[in-house]
Amino acid sequence: MLWFVLTTGACNLRCRYCGGGFPAEYSPPRPLYRAEELVETIARLDPDPVVFFYGGEPLLNPRLIMEVMDLLPGARYGIQTNGLLYRRLPEEYWARFSRVLLSIDGVEKVTDKWRGRGVYRRVLEALGFLLELRRRRGGPRVLVARMAATRDTVIDRDVLHLLGLGFDKAHWQLDAVWSEPWPLGEWARGIYLPGLRRLAEWVARRPWERLSRVAPFHGIVSALYSGGYRWYPCGAGRGAVAVNTDGRILACPIAVREQWAVLGRLGEWSGRLAPSSMLPERCRRCSYLPLCGGRCLYAQLESDYWPRELLEELDRVTRRTIDIVLSVVVPAVERAVEKGLMSPGDVFYDPLEESTEVIP
Repeated sequence: MLWFVLTTGACNLRCRYCGGGFPAEYSPPRPLYRAEELVETIARLDPDPVVFFYGGEPLLNPRLIMEVMDLLPGARYGIQTNGLLYRRLPEEYWARFSRVLLSIDGVEKVTDKWRGRGVYRRVLEALGFLLELRRRRGGPRVLVARMAATRDTVIDRDVLHLLGLGFDKAHWQLDAVWSEPWPLGEWARGIYLPGLRRLAEWVARRPWERLSRVAPFHGIVSALYSGGYRWYPCGAGRGAVAVNTDGRILACPIAVREQWAVLGRLGEWSGRLAPSSMLPERCRRCSYLPLCGGRCLYAQLESDYWPRELLEELDRVTRRTIDIVLSVVVPAVERAVEKGLMSPGDVFYDPLEESTEVIP
């Protein structure tokens, strides 16, 4: 199982599409439990845990990260971070991470507009540190650019820019639900989907090298050949849970306010998972479900943020995204497999290994 461990609800940035951390009444800035309680719960319920440190900004509380990694040495570890505070964590812990997801949105002007002035260059400093650490100590193994796609994003430009900087792969989520409604459909038709097709064509030219570098494409192709998704690809509430700083076990790491997300508490949780009713009936009837999985639990259950018609526009963008992968990437992958340039193992992708949601 994938365990998101919120080390804090606070954040050192105030990104325009997020606002900066969670209110303290829902996610306290420091855990209200001891690290031993967390580790006991994980060890009791999961013989092969994947633990990702999350926030807020997890590096605001490096002590908890070190305590958990020391107490549970056999787990696989990752972190989602903006990277600005990377010096707070000793390099021996960085080297033990299997995956590091650094928040960065693309070219400098886009990243700094949405995340804050100077953030781009500070993230690149953290990236340089991690690349050098991997050269010297063999880890972290995979470095992922964790992007938010906004109205300023040109997806092929920004993804290829980040891959050229040294990131192993890129994953992105669309700026939808939390921000004020904006003409996402118009942007998608005019800018995003054409850019997505260009990015798919780039992958299709050398899929044996490039498919694994674009997480949404890889996750869709993998689902096609491995039986498909029957639940949200991120595993929310089934294959993945979050431990909030107040000790609540949540189905989704961003659902710190929502009562529907609460599965139990540390020390008491028996392993109860999210009910199947959390996947809407319209998704269960949809022919795209095996390659989409419902996209996002939070967006499905918290539809008050955006009007229903805009969420339906988002569904159309999701279907067109899958269509592009099926028409451009999949034929190239099939040819590569036939020629022996790729193996079935190259096609498989497990989003729970690196905490990605697959569908933007």
